[in-house]
Amino acid sequence: MPTELKIPAVGESIKEVQISEWLKSEGDTVKQDEPVAVIDSEKTTFDLPAPHAGKLAKILHQAGETVAVGAVVAQLEPEGEAGKTKPEETAAKSEAKKTKAQKPEPAEEPKAEVKPAKGADGEKNEKPKPESTKAEKESSADDSEEKPALEEAKTESKPISKNETKSPVAKPAAGREEEVVAMTMLRRTVAKHLIEAQQTMAMLTTFNEVDMTAVQALRKEHQEAFEKRYQVKLGLMSFFVKAVIDALKQFPQLNAEVRGSDIVYRNYFDIGVAIATERGLVVPVLRNAERLSFAELEQAIGEFARRARDGKLKPEDLEGGTFTITNGGAFGSLLSTPIINPPQTGILGMHTIQERPVAVQGQIVIRPMMYVALTYDHRLVDGREAVLFLRRVKEDIETPARMLIEV
Repeated sequence: MPTELKIPAVGESIKEVQISEWLKSEGDTVKQDEPVAVIDSEKTTFDLPAPHAGKLAKILHQAGETVAVGAVVAQLEPEGEAGKTKPEETAAKSEAKKTKAQKPEPAEEPKAEVKPAKGADGEKNEKPKPESTKAEKESSADDSEEKPALEEAKTESKPISKNETKSPVAKPAAGREEEVVAMTMLRRTVAKHLIEAQQTMAMLTTFNEVDMTAVQALRKEHQEAFEKRYQVKLGLMSFFVKAVIDALKQFPQLNAEVRGSDIVYRNYFDIGVAIATERGLVVPVLRNAERLSFAELEQAIGEFARRARDGKLKPEDLEGGTFTITNGGAFGSLLSTPIINPPQTGILGMHTIQERPVAVQGQIVIRPMMYVALTYDHRLVDGREAVLFLRRVKEDIETPARMLIEV
């Protein structure tokens, strides 16, 4: 008895998903818990695993189709049943073979009898003429002339393939082909939220630069011991999460949200960390990040990155969030203006570290510098608070010891 593969529940607000890709074809054998398809939802991308070993018997919905949560998308034959012939199928095949054997051969059509024409030449007219008449020859010649034209017409009317243009004459130059690919549900949702943010918020961005000398020195000094003890590297993100939480405590407007005509302030800090994947941008949330140590932050961020890469993030990992940090510097970005993730009030953008000449106590020195950007909702946050918030982050990163003693 085939098992039905259904779309599992992926969150209260998600009612439908899109089949992104089938990893297995009909007839393929699968192992228990082996992914058979990639599913896109509004919030994340995840794999659809096989509940048991067996054979993928039938695919009911193809890649690109949108289906409801709970819908049956395929049938899986359990291991041991795959390859067995059902009794009714055997009986049907036997009956078909029997019917074929009993079917009489078609009778040969009787040849037309040639009747002799009346008159003195009747004997000659008993035999058909071996040669065609002049009119028949002309007709045959006309047919032979028209045949190439008909073949050419058939060739021109054949279905147009993916890489061909509709016109047989105007063919595209090499390297100018186009490919139309449908947007994934995740990409459509991200696009919708970005447009929503620009249309509903008064977004403004302020900038500063941070000297990364102290953080780099700390990482270099403690990296080996830290990694040995916690099995994770001491990265930059944990320092910025700590600095952001410290600044949010000083300026709670940036940890709040506008809800109708009200302002909702929070006494907890759920920090979203933007992670780029091949399937799109995701922002998993570090719950109660103020309670986490440097090691716990790095472990959580590393785990999120692995699960995002493998398509194993859950919808609840992405829900909520009171503030977001994004690191465009990982890809070499020198400066950018990040867009707020609604309904949050602010987002911090980190950028690449670049050695630059700076003035320190009247001397020109080379320091590892990073530009940082804060985009904020001006409906709730004034310029003064935004600038002071970013300056607080700068001070924390440049003197990281202050984050430990909370001064």
